[in-house]
Amino acid sequence: MTLTFYNTLTRRKEPFEPIEPGKVKIYCCGVTVYDYCHLGHARSYVVWDTVRRYLQWLGYEVRYVQNFTDIDDKILNRAKREGSTMQDVADRYTQAYFEDMARLNIQEADEYPRATHTLDGITRLIHELEQKGYAYSSEGDVYYSVRNFSEYGKLSGRKLDDLQAGASGRVDSDPECQKKKDPFDFALWKGAKPGEPFWESPWGNGRPGWHIECSAMVRDRLGETIDIHTGGGDLEFPHHENEIAQSEAATGNPLAHYWLHNGMVNVSGEKMSKSLGNFTTIRAFLDAPHAPEPMVLRLFVLQAQYRKPIDFTDDSIASAQNSWNTLKDGLLFGYKYGKQLGWTDTDDRSFGNPEYMRIPSDSEAIQRFREGMDDDINTPSALAVLFELAKDLQKEGNRLTHEGKTIADSQMLRSHWQTLVVLAEVLGLQAKPDAETVAETLPDAEIEALIQQRHEARRAKNWAESDRIRDELNAKGIILVDKSGGVTEWHRS
Repeated sequence: MTLTFYNTLTRRKEPFEPIEPGKVKIYCCGVTVYDYCHLGHARSYVVWDTVRRYLQWLGYEVRYVQNFTDIDDKILNRAKREGSTMQDVADRYTQAYFEDMARLNIQEADEYPRATHTLDGITRLIHELEQKGYAYSSEGDVYYSVRNFSEYGKLSGRKLDDLQAGASGRVDSDPECQKKKDPFDFALWKGAKPGEPFWESPWGNGRPGWHIECSAMVRDRLGETIDIHTGGGDLEFPHHENEIAQSEAATGNPLAHYWLHNGMVNVSGEKMSKSLGNFTTIRAFLDAPHAPEPMVLRLFVLQAQYRKPIDFTDDSIASAQNSWNTLKDGLLFGYKYGKQLGWTDTDDRSFGNPEYMRIPSDSEAIQRFREGMDDDINTPSALAVLFELAKDLQKEGNRLTHEGKTIADSQMLRSHWQTLVVLAEVLGLQAKPDAETVAETLPDAEIEALIQQRHEARRAKNWAESDRIRDELNAKGIILVDKSGGVTEWHRS
Protein backbone atom coordinates (compact mmCIF):
# COMPACT_ATOMS: atom_id res chain seq x y z
CA MET A 1 0.00 0.00 0.00
CA THR A 2 1.21 3.50 -0.85
CA LEU A 3 -0.10 6.73 0.63
CA THR A 4 -1.40 9.06 -2.07
CA PHE A 5 -2.58 12.66 -1.92
CA TYR A 6 -4.59 14.68 -4.41
CA ASN A 7 -2.15 17.47 -5.20
CA THR A 8 -3.94 20.69 -6.13
CA LEU A 9 -0.78 21.83 -7.93
CA THR A 10 -0.77 18.91 -10.39
CA ARG A 11 -4.52 18.21 -10.26
CA ARG A 12 -4.05 14.49 -9.74
CA LYS A 13 -3.41 11.91 -7.03
CA GLU A 14 0.27 11.30 -6.41
CA PRO A 15 2.23 8.86 -4.22
CA PHE A 16 3.60 10.62 -1.17
CA GLU A 17 7.38 10.84 -1.12
CA PRO A 18 8.84 13.07 1.62
CA ILE A 19 11.84 15.28 0.94
CA GLU A 20 13.76 13.58 3.74
CA PRO A 21 13.00 9.89 4.36
CA GLY A 22 10.97 9.34 7.52
CA LYS A 23 10.31 13.05 8.12
CA VAL A 24 7.47 15.34 7.02
CA LYS A 25 7.26 19.14 7.19
CA ILE A 26 3.72 20.57 7.09
CA TYR A 27 2.55 24.18 7.11
CA CYS A 28 -1.12 24.90 7.73
CA CYS A 29 -2.63 28.34 7.18
CA GLY A 30 -4.11 29.41 10.50
CA VAL A 31 -6.85 31.79 11.56
CA THR A 32 -7.04 35.56 11.54
CA VAL A 33 -7.72 36.17 15.22
CA TYR A 34 -10.56 38.69 15.24
CA ASP A 35 -13.53 36.43 16.14
CA TYR A 36 -14.45 32.98 17.42
CA CYS A 37 -13.75 30.02 15.14
CA HIS A 38 -16.66 28.83 13.03
CA LEU A 39 -17.72 25.48 11.59
CA GLY A 40 -15.53 26.01 8.54
CA HIS A 41 -12.51 26.23 10.82
CA ALA A 42 -13.65 23.08 12.60
CA ARG A 43 -13.75 21.24 9.28
CA SER A 44 -10.32 22.44 8.18
CA TYR A 45 -8.42 21.81 11.40
CA VAL A 46 -10.05 18.43 12.08
CA VAL A 47 -8.98 17.36 8.58
CA TRP A 48 -5.35 18.46 8.88
CA ASP A 49 -5.11 17.11 12.40
CA THR A 50 -6.24 13.75 11.01
CA VAL A 51 -3.66 13.86 8.20
CA ARG A 52 -0.99 14.60 10.77
CA ARG A 53 -2.14 11.79 13.07
CA TYR A 54 -2.15 9.30 10.22
CA LEU A 55 1.36 10.23 9.13
CA GLN A 56 2.53 9.85 12.72
CA TRP A 57 0.82 6.45 12.98
CA LEU A 58 2.64 5.35 9.83
CA GLY A 59 5.88 6.16 11.63
CA TYR A 60 6.81 9.54 10.18
CA GLU A 61 8.41 12.23 12.30
CA VAL A 62 6.07 15.14 11.58
CA ARG A 63 6.86 18.80 12.16
CA TYR A 64 3.58 20.71 11.97
CA VAL A 65 3.53 24.52 11.94
CA GLN A 66 0.39 26.66 11.91
CA ASN A 67 0.36 30.44 11.99
CA PHE A 68 -1.80 33.11 13.56
CA THR A 69 -2.53 36.20 11.49
CA ASP A 70 -2.53 38.92 14.14
CA ILE A 71 -2.19 41.94 11.82
CA ASP A 72 -5.28 42.58 9.73
CA ASP A 73 -7.95 45.17 8.93
CA LYS A 74 -10.62 42.98 10.55
CA ILE A 75 -8.68 42.92 13.81
CA LEU A 76 -8.18 46.68 13.69
CA ASN A 77 -11.86 47.30 12.96
CA ARG A 78 -12.92 45.15 15.91
CA ALA A 79 -10.48 46.94 18.20
CA LYS A 80 -11.92 50.29 17.11
CA ARG A 81 -15.50 49.14 17.75
CA GLU A 82 -14.57 47.86 21.19
CA GLY A 83 -12.27 50.73 22.13
CA SER A 84 -9.55 48.12 22.53
CA THR A 85 -6.19 47.45 20.86
CA MET A 86 -5.13 45.16 18.06
CA GLN A 87 -3.03 43.09 20.46
CA ASP A 88 -5.85 42.72 23.00
CA VAL A 89 -8.24 41.48 20.32
CA ALA A 90 -5.65 39.13 18.84
CA ASP A 91 -4.66 37.69 22.24
CA ARG A 92 -8.29 37.11 23.27
CA TYR A 93 -9.25 35.20 20.12
CA THR A 94 -5.97 33.31 20.01
CA GLN A 95 -6.82 31.93 23.44
CA ALA A 96 -10.36 31.18 22.27
CA TYR A 97 -8.91 29.24 19.34
CA PHE A 98 -6.97 26.94 21.68
CA GLU A 99 -10.09 26.36 23.81
CA ASP A 100 -12.25 25.47 20.82
CA MET A 101 -9.69 23.16 19.21
CA ALA A 102 -9.05 21.31 22.49
CA ARG A 103 -12.75 20.39 22.66
CA LEU A 104 -12.47 18.80 19.21
CA ASN A 105 -9.38 16.85 20.29
CA ILE A 106 -7.14 18.67 17.83
CA GLN A 107 -3.47 18.34 18.71
CA GLU A 108 -1.53 21.56 19.17
CA ALA A 109 0.95 22.43 16.43
CA ASP A 110 4.66 22.12 17.08
CA GLU A 111 4.88 25.88 16.64
CA TYR A 112 2.45 28.78 16.21
CA PRO A 113 4.33 31.70 14.63
CA ARG A 114 2.60 35.07 14.64
CA ALA A 115 2.90 37.72 11.98
CA THR A 116 3.87 40.32 14.60
CA HIS A 117 6.78 38.08 15.67
CA THR A 118 8.06 37.60 12.11
CA LEU A 119 8.59 41.20 11.00
CA ASP A 120 12.33 40.78 10.37
CA GLY A 121 11.73 37.78 8.13
CA ILE A 122 8.92 39.60 6.32
CA THR A 123 10.92 42.75 5.57
CA ARG A 124 13.93 40.64 4.52
CA LEU A 125 11.78 38.71 2.04
CA ILE A 126 10.25 41.88 0.61
CA HIS A 127 13.74 43.36 0.18
CA GLU A 128 14.88 40.24 -1.71
CA LEU A 129 11.88 40.42 -4.02
CA GLU A 130 12.59 44.10 -4.67
CA GLN A 131 16.24 43.35 -5.44
CA LYS A 132 15.24 40.63 -7.92
CA GLY A 133 12.76 42.83 -9.76
CA TYR A 134 9.56 41.23 -8.45
CA ALA A 135 8.51 44.08 -6.17
CA TYR A 136 8.31 47.88 -6.36
CA SER A 137 7.47 50.67 -3.93
CA SER A 138 4.77 53.22 -4.58
CA GLU A 139 3.70 56.05 -2.25
CA GLY A 140 4.70 54.20 0.92
CA ASP A 141 3.31 50.82 -0.22
CA VAL A 142 5.21 47.93 -1.77
CA TYR A 143 3.59 45.73 -4.42
CA TYR A 144 4.40 42.41 -6.03
CA SER A 145 4.64 42.59 -9.80
CA VAL A 146 2.52 39.60 -10.77
CA ARG A 147 3.36 39.57 -14.47
CA ASN A 148 7.07 39.28 -13.71
CA PHE A 149 6.45 35.79 -12.30
CA SER A 150 5.83 33.71 -15.41
CA GLU A 151 4.25 30.79 -13.54
CA TYR A 152 1.59 32.87 -11.79
CA GLY A 153 -1.68 30.94 -11.80
CA LYS A 154 -0.14 27.44 -11.84
CA LEU A 155 -1.84 26.40 -8.58
CA SER A 156 -5.37 27.65 -9.32
CA GLY A 157 -5.23 27.32 -13.09
CA ARG A 158 -6.37 30.92 -13.48
CA LYS A 159 -5.02 33.20 -16.22
CA LEU A 160 -4.44 36.87 -15.55
CA ASP A 161 -5.91 37.93 -18.87
CA ASP A 162 -9.16 36.11 -18.07
CA LEU A 163 -9.26 37.65 -14.60
CA GLN A 164 -8.70 41.10 -16.00
CA ALA A 165 -11.50 40.66 -18.53
CA GLY A 166 -13.82 39.46 -15.79
CA ALA A 167 -12.99 42.40 -13.57
CA SER A 168 -14.21 44.78 -16.29
CA GLY A 169 -14.06 48.41 -15.16
CA ARG A 170 -14.22 47.73 -11.42
CA VAL A 171 -10.46 47.99 -10.98
CA ASP A 172 -10.44 51.53 -12.38
CA SER A 173 -12.59 52.76 -9.46
CA ASP A 174 -10.29 51.30 -6.80
CA PRO A 175 -8.08 54.08 -5.33
CA GLU A 176 -5.37 51.57 -4.47
CA CYS A 177 -5.12 50.55 -8.13
CA GLN A 178 -3.84 54.01 -8.95
CA LYS A 179 -0.65 53.14 -7.05
CA LYS A 180 -0.09 49.89 -8.94
CA LYS A 181 1.63 49.23 -12.23
CA ASP A 182 -0.90 46.47 -12.89
CA PRO A 183 -4.35 46.12 -11.25
CA PHE A 184 -3.55 42.51 -10.22
CA ASP A 185 -0.37 43.37 -8.37
CA PHE A 186 -0.85 42.80 -4.65
CA ALA A 187 0.47 44.52 -1.54
CA LEU A 188 3.55 43.25 0.27
CA TRP A 189 3.76 46.27 2.57
CA LYS A 190 1.06 48.84 3.39
CA GLY A 191 1.90 52.36 4.47
CA ALA A 192 0.59 53.36 7.86
CA LYS A 193 -2.76 55.14 8.13
CA PRO A 194 -3.42 57.67 10.89
CA GLY A 195 -4.21 56.05 14.22
CA GLU A 196 -3.16 52.54 13.17
CA PRO A 197 -0.30 50.52 14.69
CA PHE A 198 2.78 50.40 12.50
CA TRP A 199 6.32 49.07 12.23
CA GLU A 200 9.40 50.78 10.81
CA SER A 201 10.72 49.60 7.46
CA PRO A 202 12.95 50.76 4.59
CA TRP A 203 9.76 51.87 2.80
CA GLY A 204 8.39 53.87 5.72
CA ASN A 205 6.14 53.09 8.65
CA GLY A 206 3.48 50.48 7.94
CA ARG A 207 2.53 46.83 8.22
CA PRO A 208 2.86 43.73 6.04
CA GLY A 209 0.29 42.42 3.60
CA TRP A 210 -1.46 39.16 4.39
CA HIS A 211 0.18 36.94 1.75
CA ILE A 212 3.79 37.81 2.55
CA GLU A 213 3.30 36.81 6.20
CA CYS A 214 2.85 33.11 5.41
CA SER A 215 5.74 33.01 2.93
CA ALA A 216 8.04 34.45 5.58
CA MET A 217 6.78 32.19 8.36
CA VAL A 218 7.18 29.05 6.24
CA ARG A 219 10.79 29.94 5.43
CA ASP A 220 11.66 31.03 8.97
CA ARG A 221 10.20 27.91 10.64
CA LEU A 222 10.50 25.14 8.05
CA GLY A 223 12.92 26.23 5.32
CA GLU A 224 12.62 27.10 1.65
CA THR A 225 10.79 23.93 0.57
CA ILE A 226 8.33 21.88 2.61
CA ASP A 227 6.54 18.61 2.01
CA ILE A 228 2.89 19.61 2.48
CA HIS A 229 1.07 22.96 2.52
CA THR A 230 -2.57 22.81 3.63
CA GLY A 231 -5.58 25.08 3.91
CA GLY A 232 -9.21 25.59 3.01
CA GLY A 233 -10.30 25.62 -0.60
CA ASP A 234 -11.07 29.33 -0.30
CA LEU A 235 -7.33 30.00 0.20
CA GLU A 236 -6.25 28.42 -3.09
CA PHE A 237 -6.67 31.76 -4.85
CA PRO A 238 -5.37 34.31 -4.29
CA HIS A 239 -3.62 33.53 -0.99
CA HIS A 240 -1.77 30.33 -1.84
CA GLU A 241 -1.18 31.44 -5.42
CA ASN A 242 0.46 34.57 -4.07
CA GLU A 243 2.50 32.61 -1.54
CA ILE A 244 3.97 30.54 -4.37
CA ALA A 245 4.75 33.65 -6.40
CA GLN A 246 6.52 35.34 -3.50
CA SER A 247 8.47 32.38 -2.13
CA GLU A 248 9.54 30.81 -5.40
CA ALA A 249 10.58 34.14 -6.94
CA ALA A 250 12.77 34.78 -3.92
CA THR A 251 14.34 31.34 -3.48
CA GLY A 252 14.14 29.74 -6.91
CA ASN A 253 12.86 26.56 -5.22
CA PRO A 254 9.38 25.01 -4.93
CA LEU A 255 7.52 26.25 -1.87
CA ALA A 256 5.77 22.90 -1.30
CA HIS A 257 5.72 19.55 -3.06
CA TYR A 258 2.08 18.80 -2.14
CA TRP A 259 -0.76 21.31 -1.86
CA LEU A 260 -3.86 19.97 -0.07
CA HIS A 261 -7.16 21.83 0.21
CA ASN A 262 -10.33 20.88 2.09
CA GLY A 263 -13.84 21.45 0.79
CA MET A 264 -16.23 24.04 2.13
CA VAL A 265 -19.04 23.83 4.68
CA ASN A 266 -22.58 24.59 3.57
CA VAL A 267 -25.53 25.14 5.90
CA SER A 268 -28.79 23.61 4.62
CA GLY A 269 -27.49 23.82 1.07
CA GLU A 270 -26.23 27.40 1.23
CA LYS A 271 -22.71 28.68 1.66
CA MET A 272 -22.10 29.60 5.30
CA SER A 273 -21.74 33.36 5.72
CA LYS A 274 -22.56 36.09 8.18
CA SER A 275 -24.58 37.96 5.55
CA LEU A 276 -26.98 35.02 5.17
CA GLY A 277 -27.40 34.69 8.94
CA ASN A 278 -26.31 31.02 8.89
CA PHE A 279 -22.91 31.62 10.40
CA THR A 280 -22.27 29.35 13.41
CA THR A 281 -19.26 29.36 15.71
CA ILE A 282 -17.89 26.16 17.22
CA ARG A 283 -18.62 27.26 20.77
CA ALA A 284 -22.13 28.48 19.97
CA PHE A 285 -22.90 25.07 18.47
CA LEU A 286 -21.34 23.04 21.31
CA ASP A 287 -22.74 25.24 24.09
CA ALA A 288 -26.33 25.33 22.79
CA PRO A 289 -29.08 23.61 24.83
CA HIS A 290 -29.11 19.87 24.12
CA ALA A 291 -25.90 20.22 22.10
CA PRO A 292 -24.12 17.00 21.11
CA GLU A 293 -20.73 15.98 22.41
CA PRO A 294 -17.76 17.56 20.60
CA MET A 295 -16.88 14.15 19.14
CA VAL A 296 -20.15 14.25 17.18
CA LEU A 297 -18.92 17.34 15.33
CA ARG A 298 -15.55 15.73 14.67
CA LEU A 299 -17.25 12.58 13.38
CA PHE A 300 -19.58 14.67 11.20
CA VAL A 301 -16.51 16.20 9.53
CA LEU A 302 -14.81 12.83 9.02
CA GLN A 303 -17.88 11.20 7.49
CA ALA A 304 -17.11 13.06 4.25
CA GLN A 305 -13.92 12.83 2.19
CA TYR A 306 -11.98 15.98 2.99
CA ARG A 307 -12.03 17.47 -0.52
CA LYS A 308 -15.83 17.23 -0.82
CA PRO A 309 -18.21 19.93 0.43
CA ILE A 310 -20.29 19.02 3.47
CA ASP A 311 -23.80 20.20 4.30
CA PHE A 312 -24.49 21.10 7.93
CA THR A 313 -28.14 20.37 8.74
CA ASP A 314 -30.13 19.21 11.75
CA ASP A 315 -30.61 15.83 10.08
CA SER A 316 -26.92 15.38 9.31
CA ILE A 317 -25.96 16.17 12.89
CA ALA A 318 -28.65 13.80 14.22
CA SER A 319 -27.24 11.10 11.96
CA ALA A 320 -23.72 11.80 13.22
CA GLN A 321 -25.04 11.57 16.78
CA ASN A 322 -26.50 8.12 16.12
CA SER A 323 -23.24 7.02 14.51
CA TRP A 324 -21.26 8.31 17.46
CA ASN A 325 -23.51 6.41 19.90
CA THR A 326 -22.58 3.18 18.10
CA LEU A 327 -18.89 4.01 17.97
CA LYS A 328 -18.84 5.17 21.58
CA ASP A 329 -20.44 1.93 22.77
CA GLY A 330 -17.67 0.02 21.05
CA LEU A 331 -14.93 2.25 22.45
CA LEU A 332 -16.27 1.78 26.00
CA PHE A 333 -16.60 -2.00 25.64
CA GLY A 334 -13.41 -2.79 27.55
CA TYR A 335 -14.34 -0.52 30.44
CA LYS A 336 -17.81 -2.03 30.72
CA TYR A 337 -17.02 -5.70 30.29
CA GLY A 338 -13.28 -6.20 30.69
CA LYS A 339 -13.46 -7.51 34.25
CA GLN A 340 -16.40 -9.74 33.46
CA LEU A 341 -14.39 -11.22 30.58
CA GLY A 342 -11.47 -11.94 32.87
CA TRP A 343 -9.08 -9.32 31.55
CA THR A 344 -6.43 -8.98 34.24
CA ASP A 345 -5.22 -5.42 33.63
CA THR A 346 -8.45 -3.45 33.93
CA ASP A 347 -7.21 -1.68 37.07
CA ASP A 348 -3.87 -0.69 35.54
CA ARG A 349 -3.35 3.01 34.89
CA SER A 350 -2.44 2.25 31.30
CA PHE A 351 -5.70 0.37 30.61
CA GLY A 352 -7.48 1.83 27.59
CA ASN A 353 -4.45 3.91 26.53
CA PRO A 354 -3.77 3.22 22.83
CA GLU A 355 -0.06 3.96 23.31
CA TYR A 356 0.24 0.73 25.28
CA MET A 357 -1.86 -1.39 22.94
CA ARG A 358 -0.23 -3.85 20.55
CA ILE A 359 -2.53 -4.80 17.71
CA PRO A 360 -1.93 -7.26 14.83
CA SER A 361 -0.71 -5.16 11.91
CA ASP A 362 -1.65 -7.85 9.39
CA SER A 363 -5.29 -8.13 10.47
CA GLU A 364 -8.03 -7.57 7.92
CA ALA A 365 -9.34 -4.54 9.82
CA ILE A 366 -5.93 -2.83 9.81
CA GLN A 367 -5.37 -3.57 6.14
CA ARG A 368 -8.77 -2.18 5.12
CA PHE A 369 -8.29 0.89 7.32
CA ARG A 370 -4.95 1.60 5.66
CA GLU A 371 -6.38 1.07 2.18
CA GLY A 372 -8.96 3.76 2.86
CA MET A 373 -6.58 6.24 4.46
CA ASP A 374 -3.85 5.67 1.87
CA ASP A 375 -6.36 6.66 -0.82
CA ASP A 376 -6.08 10.42 -0.26
CA ILE A 377 -7.25 10.17 3.39
CA ASN A 378 -10.60 8.56 2.57
CA THR A 379 -12.03 8.77 6.08
CA PRO A 380 -15.51 7.45 5.16
CA SER A 381 -13.89 4.20 4.04
CA ALA A 382 -11.75 4.06 7.19
CA LEU A 383 -14.77 4.76 9.40
CA ALA A 384 -16.64 1.83 7.87
CA VAL A 385 -14.01 -0.47 9.42
CA LEU A 386 -14.48 1.18 12.82
CA PHE A 387 -18.25 0.82 12.70
CA GLU A 388 -18.02 -2.88 11.89
CA LEU A 389 -15.77 -3.45 14.90
CA ALA A 390 -18.01 -1.34 17.14
CA LYS A 391 -21.20 -3.15 16.07
CA ASP A 392 -19.63 -6.56 16.67
CA LEU A 393 -18.57 -5.46 20.16
CA GLN A 394 -22.05 -4.07 20.81
CA LYS A 395 -23.62 -7.43 20.00
CA GLU A 396 -21.22 -9.30 22.28
CA GLY A 397 -21.83 -6.78 25.07
CA ASN A 398 -25.58 -7.35 24.78
CA ARG A 399 -25.07 -11.12 24.94
CA LEU A 400 -22.90 -10.74 28.01
CA THR A 401 -25.51 -8.55 29.70
CA HIS A 402 -28.55 -10.67 28.96
CA GLU A 403 -27.14 -14.18 28.63
CA GLY A 404 -24.05 -13.95 30.81
CA LYS A 405 -21.70 -15.18 28.06
CA THR A 406 -20.33 -14.27 24.65
CA ILE A 407 -19.95 -16.23 21.43
CA ALA A 408 -16.49 -14.85 20.67
CA ASP A 409 -13.43 -15.77 22.72
CA SER A 410 -12.48 -13.30 25.48
CA GLN A 411 -9.04 -12.60 24.05
CA MET A 412 -10.41 -12.18 20.55
CA LEU A 413 -12.81 -9.56 21.89
CA ARG A 414 -9.87 -7.88 23.58
CA SER A 415 -7.99 -7.75 20.26
CA HIS A 416 -11.04 -6.34 18.46
CA TRP A 417 -11.54 -3.69 21.15
CA GLN A 418 -7.92 -2.62 21.15
CA THR A 419 -7.91 -2.42 17.35
CA LEU A 420 -10.98 -0.18 17.49
CA VAL A 421 -9.46 2.09 20.14
CA VAL A 422 -6.16 2.46 18.25
CA LEU A 423 -7.77 3.17 14.87
CA ALA A 424 -10.24 5.61 16.41
CA GLU A 425 -7.29 7.43 17.99
CA VAL A 426 -5.73 7.81 14.53
CA LEU A 427 -8.89 9.69 13.55
CA GLY A 428 -8.86 11.66 16.82
CA LEU A 429 -12.06 10.01 18.08
CA GLN A 430 -12.00 9.27 21.80
CA ALA A 431 -14.50 8.11 24.40
CA LYS A 432 -13.56 8.16 28.05
CA PRO A 433 -15.62 6.26 30.61
CA ASP A 434 -17.60 8.20 33.19
CA ALA A 435 -18.09 7.03 36.77
CA GLU A 436 -21.25 5.12 35.88
CA THR A 437 -19.54 3.21 33.08
CA VAL A 438 -16.61 2.28 35.29
CA ALA A 439 -18.99 1.17 38.02
CA GLU A 440 -20.55 -1.34 35.65
CA THR A 441 -17.28 -3.27 35.71
CA LEU A 442 -18.07 -4.61 39.20
CA PRO A 443 -17.07 -8.27 39.16
CA ASP A 444 -19.75 -10.89 39.67
CA ALA A 445 -18.26 -12.01 43.01
CA GLU A 446 -18.53 -8.51 44.45
CA ILE A 447 -22.13 -8.22 43.31
CA GLU A 448 -22.99 -11.57 44.92
CA ALA A 449 -21.30 -10.49 48.17
CA LEU A 450 -23.39 -7.29 48.31
CA ILE A 451 -26.57 -9.28 47.64
CA GLN A 452 -25.66 -11.61 50.51
CA GLN A 453 -25.16 -8.59 52.79
CA ARG A 454 -28.60 -7.38 51.74
CA HIS A 455 -30.14 -10.80 52.61
CA GLU A 456 -28.60 -10.59 56.07
CA ALA A 457 -29.95 -7.05 56.54
CA ARG A 458 -33.43 -8.22 55.52
CA ARG A 459 -33.30 -11.17 57.95
CA ALA A 460 -32.40 -8.70 60.70
CA LYS A 461 -35.27 -6.47 59.51
CA ASN A 462 -32.75 -3.69 58.84
CA TRP A 463 -34.80 -2.32 55.98
CA ALA A 464 -32.78 0.89 55.70
CA GLU A 465 -29.57 -1.09 55.10
CA SER A 466 -31.36 -3.37 52.66
CA ASP A 467 -32.61 -0.36 50.66
CA ARG A 468 -29.16 1.26 50.78
CA ILE A 469 -27.49 -1.79 49.22
CA ARG A 470 -30.20 -2.07 46.55
CA ASP A 471 -29.76 1.64 45.69
CA GLU A 472 -25.97 1.29 45.62
CA LEU A 473 -26.16 -1.59 43.16
CA ASN A 474 -28.81 0.15 41.10
CA ALA A 475 -26.57 3.23 40.81
CA LYS A 476 -23.87 0.95 39.46
CA GLY A 477 -26.12 -0.50 36.79
CA ILE A 478 -27.07 -3.66 38.68
CA ILE A 479 -30.81 -4.45 38.77
CA LEU A 480 -32.10 -6.78 41.52
CA VAL A 481 -35.21 -8.94 41.13
CA ASP A 482 -36.54 -10.51 44.36
CA LYS A 483 -38.23 -13.88 43.78
CA SER A 484 -40.32 -16.06 46.08
CA GLY A 485 -38.44 -18.22 48.57
CA GLY A 486 -35.89 -15.49 49.36
CA VAL A 487 -34.09 -15.80 46.00
CA THR A 488 -32.68 -12.66 44.39
CA GLU A 489 -31.72 -12.60 40.73
CA TRP A 490 -29.72 -9.76 39.18
CA HIS A 491 -28.65 -8.42 35.78
CA ARG A 492 -26.74 -5.48 34.42
CA SER A 493 -28.82 -2.63 33.03
